[in-house]
Amino acid sequence: MEYLALVPYAIAGTLLASILALIPALHVYNIAGIFILLAVSAQNFMGSNELAMLLVGMIVGYAMLNTISAIFLGAPDDSTIFIVLPGQKYLLMSRGYEATVLTGIGALGGVLILIVLSPFASTILGTIRAIMLPHLHWILGVIIVYMLMAEWPKGGDRGATGLARLWDAWKGLGIGILTFILSGILGIVLMYKSPVPLEMSFQNLLPAFVGLFAVPWVLENILSGTEIPKQHIATTFDAPPSMIARGIFSGALGGLFAAFFPVVTGGVGGYLAGHATAQRDDRVFIISQGASKFLYYVGAFLLFFLPAARITKGGMAGMLATIYTPEGAGLYYTTVAMIALCGVLAFLLLLGYARVAVWLVQKVNYRYISFVTLFLLVALVYFFTGIGGIAIMLVATPIGWLPVLWGSRRMNCLGVLLVPITLNLAGLGPTVAQWLGLL
Repeated sequence: MEYLALVPYAIAGTLLASILALIPALHVYNIAGIFILLAVSAQNFMGSNELAMLLVGMIVGYAMLNTISAIFLGAPDDSTIFIVLPGQKYLLMSRGYEATVLTGIGALGGVLILIVLSPFASTILGTIRAIMLPHLHWILGVIIVYMLMAEWPKGGDRGATGLARLWDAWKGLGIGILTFILSGILGIVLMYKSPVPLEMSFQNLLPAFVGLFAVPWVLENILSGTEIPKQHIATTFDAPPSMIARGIFSGALGGLFAAFFPVVTGGVGGYLAGHATAQRDDRVFIISQGASKFLYYVGAFLLFFLPAARITKGGMAGMLATIYTPEGAGLYYTTVAMIALCGVLAFLLLLGYARVAVWLVQKVNYRYISFVTLFLLVALVYFFTGIGGIAIMLVATPIGWLPVLWGSRRMNCLGVLLVPITLNLAGLGPTVAQWLGLL
């Protein structure tokens, strides 16, 4: 009965997140941080376990529903950036609803994966973590090298001279490397001398992510004047069970890797898994990204509740760990049950909200939607991080626009996370910060 009393809190968290996820670039961690701060001064109204289940419901709802703002409003974050390209293609083919539901199917597959793996997680993950911990720096270094090398020179057949053809081949790769370096320098600056006020330091990366990922996409929509065709709400989907299984399997590989491994996000994990499983079909890719981002967010938070090998990975677990320590296998399996319940509820909400999004883009000019989205992005950054956050966003936006202008991968913007964390794990962070005059 004690655990059953937690169900309403998890459901309330899912319903709250289902609304928040529709606001472009508003991350669940932003709101969760405020909830945790309030909970410290309001312990008489909500116990620690109740707060934890509220946050479980919130992260499940967000992981399922943030696809809608990414596909229909063009404001992706680091976990949805890979969904947007095929998702926008589907949107322009009148199949935005179908793309959204395919990500939801992938996320439901992620729920099933977590349920199946939950009895073995403590034993397996505790052992793996003990083995990998001393090697995290060079493993991250290898991931970075692979990311940059995978963007192989393209073209090379345009231009009258050999130098022009060389530029044609290497411009995308060169801009990709430049984007990675510049975003990495930005990440180092934010880690050692951020202009964000100290009391809002848990929002430190919000303006950087908004500038790197969301604002360039919205500006592109405004400048290009994209016209959204009439959308078709499908009742069936051209995705046989074998294709769904392939997508979920690939997404599970990437999402679980990202959930367990420091700094690696769901987008990067899904990208690596896509290469490993040789994905070629857009439907498989969209399903896999839905599974990957769900497992990245929710799987990482579930690790915090492991009874024998507690792992604090991800922003939600990191914030909650400052005031709360989960205890017992009963609470762990309750958390798994809450994830299953909230996952199904969030999927049903996804079907309804996707229809509302279809109605919106058909009734309102897409350029107007993009202007409103841009206003909300700037307002959110100012509300959470003040003038300092606006300054960070203005610096990050040109960096995030480089891949848009030159056709390189936007994943290179994740240098903002990968570079400073890898340097710190290798013990080189303070040295590089000193070179840059930050210490």
